[in-house]
Amino acid sequence: MLTKKIRGLRWWMISLIMLGAVLNYLTRSTLSVAAATLMTELSITTKEYSYITAAFQGAIMLQPLAGYVLDVIGLKFGFAMFATAWSIICMLHGMATNWQTLAVLRGLLGLAEGSANPAGMKAVSEWFPAKERGMAGGIFNIGASFGSMLAPPLVVWAILHYNWQSAFVITGALGLIWVAMWLLLYDAPSRHRLLSQQEKAHIAAGQEQHLEGDGKRPSIISILKMRNFWGIALPRFLADPAWGTLSFWVPLYLTTVRHFDLAQIAMFAWLPFLAADLGCLFGPMVVLALQKRGVRLINARRGAFTLGATMMMGVAFVGYVDSPYAAIALLSLAGFAHQTLSVTVITMSSDLFRRNEVATVAGMCGTFGNFGLLLFSLLIGGLMASVGYTPFFISLAVLDLVAALLLWTLVREKTS
Repeated sequence: MLTKKIRGLRWWMISLIMLGAVLNYLTRSTLSVAAATLMTELSITTKEYSYITAAFQGAIMLQPLAGYVLDVIGLKFGFAMFATAWSIICMLHGMATNWQTLAVLRGLLGLAEGSANPAGMKAVSEWFPAKERGMAGGIFNIGASFGSMLAPPLVVWAILHYNWQSAFVITGALGLIWVAMWLLLYDAPSRHRLLSQQEKAHIAAGQEQHLEGDGKRPSIISILKMRNFWGIALPRFLADPAWGTLSFWVPLYLTTVRHFDLAQIAMFAWLPFLAADLGCLFGPMVVLALQKRGVRLINARRGAFTLGATMMMGVAFVGYVDSPYAAIALLSLAGFAHQTLSVTVITMSSDLFRRNEVATVAGMCGTFGNFGLLLFSLLIGGLMASVGYTPFFISLAVLDLVAALLLWTLVREKTS
């Protein structure tokens, strides 16, 4: 019996994994929205909260392990395993009674959630020809900002109607529902029964031959010796603290410095992430526009990154504006700018490395990004009481400009 094929199946597949990213970032953002409430109820200090967030960032630095697992056992079952784990661990947050327990659970959550970016980049490299990978990566990365955008209204609703514990249970349960959908609907292009021969040929025709996998397991030592790896990893180290600041510290900043209550957090804290959604699409559009003007792919990506880094300069003024709504506007600009550059540099792992290396490389680059975020978060927790948030907002603008310089200096395009 013939099975009816689905037209444009690759876009359905990236939408499915984007939905997984939505839930990944929803579960990781639940803590930051609930932070003011649970810190009061559990008597957690700002410094202890920084330890909790640091536990997550320390564990998520093991992304290369997640990427290696995905490269070895395959995306379908590997990502389902990690998603099941992070969903259950998120639900267990509701049982925490002190900051130490929360720190352990955040560490376990980070270990499981580190699979998201390697999984997304592996799906992009397998399902899309080179000219479509930027847009596909942008769609996938919408999951990060949309999940973070969804967290404030959903978590505040759960807290106001039930308690902070229920917020973790609800977001974790949503992840388990997605796992069932993933196992039912996803498969690799070579095995998917709903993929037409025409679309399979379209995907294959647009793949760079020199990036085809050689069937071997990825070598981390060999990757570490590659200039292009450092050309992606070091900009991630410098740029990723911006996203961590938006995700983990901005709700607390709005509460303690701008004096927002829970209702105002629900109304405004999601706006930077809405802007970030638009940045996920804007970055690939800039790349395509530059390519139409004759700019080569890698240079086009570097150009988009540089544009995003330039726009990030606006975040330096957050601490200087009197109006809290002006601060929200500048933070929204930061979300837009960061995702413009972030989706660009993340996608470059699929442009520069072999298919059987992409998830491992994405995970290793993610380690550097999260290490930068970890250091930045610990600095905020240790120094915020004495110097305030303003110096950190200024440093975010400077770090992204340095990251753009490194991207132009280190990365070399492979053509054969």
